[in-house]
Amino acid sequence: MSVPHRGMTEQAAQASIDQACRMLRLPSIRTAFPELAEQAAREQMSYLGFLAELLLTECDDRARRRSERRIKAAQIPRDKSLRALAFDANPGIDPATIHTLATCEWVKRGQPLCLIGDSGTGKSHLLIALGTEAAMKGYRVRYALATKLVNELVEAADEKVLAKTVARYGRVDLLCIDELGYMELDRHGAELLFQVLTEREEKNSVAIASNESFSGWTRTFTDPRLCAAIVDRLTFAGNIIETGTDSYRLAQTRARAEQAS
Repeated sequence: MSVPHRGMTEQAAQASIDQACRMLRLPSIRTAFPELAEQAAREQMSYLGFLAELLLTECDDRARRRSERRIKAAQIPRDKSLRALAFDANPGIDPATIHTLATCEWVKRGQPLCLIGDSGTGKSHLLIALGTEAAMKGYRVRYALATKLVNELVEAADEKVLAKTVARYGRVDLLCIDELGYMELDRHGAELLFQVLTEREEKNSVAIASNESFSGWTRTFTDPRLCAAIVDRLTFAGNIIETGTDSYRLAQTRARAEQAS
């Protein structure tokens, strides 16, 4: 049993705390301790209150770092939040529906989400923001542009590692596919994408953003039967949000130009 260190000077105590935090891997407490100690003295905190503040500081920082790691692992390309979404600029997007989706219950249930609308209507913003929300809530998320995902699958097939690649995309809780419908996919690429969707079917969520309505997907997936099967995978028991045709980005650009003139 260790002997209590009584009569320790304040300087020695601070050095001991620093060393102990390093040994116990408590970087947040080590950084915040001097300020929290001064605050505790000013506010005459109880020992229990001070200890709680220290431990909560460490817990909060660890939760933040975990969220940052999950967002980085998701390969989300840019910072987009629901708070920054201009709901008033696009009345077609229902805030209540979006805030319900932000709870991520649909991710928990493995349901799909389709965001359909023209360029500049907020669908990619929504896709990234909801993916970020899911990562912050502890879900494994992966973001990919549709064309890059298909190219990766084609390369994996050529290198005889397709099964491993499909399984990796199958394991994440939420797969966000952006810009689906911008480019035509040949039959081979469409079949590979279909394999990923089948791997995830009714187990893990897929969220897509597309500038084409479902009726126009035959231009992306040229095989009608394969197109119908993909639409079925992405819509069964899922959420479909239409962001409309009026670009609020273009409207904002015009408004700024008018103000400047």
